[in-house]
Amino acid sequence: MDPANWKIHNASGSRRVIVTKQLPGERWLEFLTRADCRVEICTATDVLTVDEIKAAMGQHCDGAIGQLTENWGDALFAALKAAGGTAYSNYAVGYNNIDVDAATRHGIPVGNTPGVLTATTAQMAVALTFAAARRTGEAERFLRAGNYNSWLPTLFLGELLWRKTVGVIGAGRIGAAYARMMVEGHKMNLIYYDVHRNEALEDYIAAYAQFLKSRGEAPVTCTRAETIEDLLQQADCVSIHTVLDDTTRHLINAPRLAQMKENAVLVNTSRGPVIDEAALVAHCRRNPSFHAGLDVFENEPQLAPGLAELDNVVIVPHIASATGWTRQGMATLAAGNVAGILMGYPVWNRSDILPFLEDAPPQAAPSIVNAQALGLPVFKD
Repeated sequence: MDPANWKIHNASGSRRVIVTKQLPGERWLEFLTRADCRVEICTATDVLTVDEIKAAMGQHCDGAIGQLTENWGDALFAALKAAGGTAYSNYAVGYNNIDVDAATRHGIPVGNTPGVLTATTAQMAVALTFAAARRTGEAERFLRAGNYNSWLPTLFLGELLWRKTVGVIGAGRIGAAYARMMVEGHKMNLIYYDVHRNEALEDYIAAYAQFLKSRGEAPVTCTRAETIEDLLQQADCVSIHTVLDDTTRHLINAPRLAQMKENAVLVNTSRGPVIDEAALVAHCRRNPSFHAGLDVFENEPQLAPGLAELDNVVIVPHIASATGWTRQGMATLAAGNVAGILMGYPVWNRSDILPFLEDAPPQAAPSIVNAQALGLPVFKD
């Protein structure tokens, strides 16, 4: 561990917390300072290895905040436990990079940062949908290369999604937010696939349909698909918002891509391995009128061979949650998880975590994914 790559905040703190990347804002540091933590922050931009994180923990470490790019498994949680650690938080809402069972075996609470990424990530999915459908990436490259000589009736014809059908795979917080943006903003019919029925979303779309009828407009519809194939066959654009686990890895593969409309749009802001990237490259090569918008990749930061050269794919570097408010909120929640556990606070038991971003945050750990398994106390008014 190169000391030059680490900076210290609140050096006199009695508790030691390591943070494997510089986080935005200052509020998160206030949470840890109030918990009397000495905070050691890695300023290097490279992804730290397991050995480098173990070295950073050293012989004494009370808690850690890590990144979704790091593999937090048995080795790291054993090292954290051996160093006297009692708290860990991922700086992400997803935690497929974490062996939660291993953390539980070592008695380490695992935090995540839900609730502040919803609108931001859904907004990026919308942006990618229309960037792909309207071929803005291709058009910009064409223009920057000096190839634009005059307006033409056939120049970069894209897809009009108004009053078409939007498909959502995974209708949780982010998927439902994206669905509402597309339905309300573009009068699209919704078809969604999820292992759980989202009655609140269905009721909302039904109420919106009634509003449209009251204004003399055609109503929209909401359908829960019985299979992913049903959704893929019907949707004009498909956005993926599912978790990554053994059941969703390569959820979108060659046979399922073949089920989609020839001119469909596929968007992924969830996790890269949900799509078989090699199959997507092959499909996009064979079907130039098919378009995709990707924020995440199967083997990040590497891209599948040929992906970057495809004109019908819009790619951005994992920035779906990249607004200042969201990233600072994530930092606050991650710090709140670690500080809360170190202070002996109970675990927050409500879906609304915005109180932690206000002036008088609750005395609780915002989101601990293995709280029940560890038997941690629950917040009470």
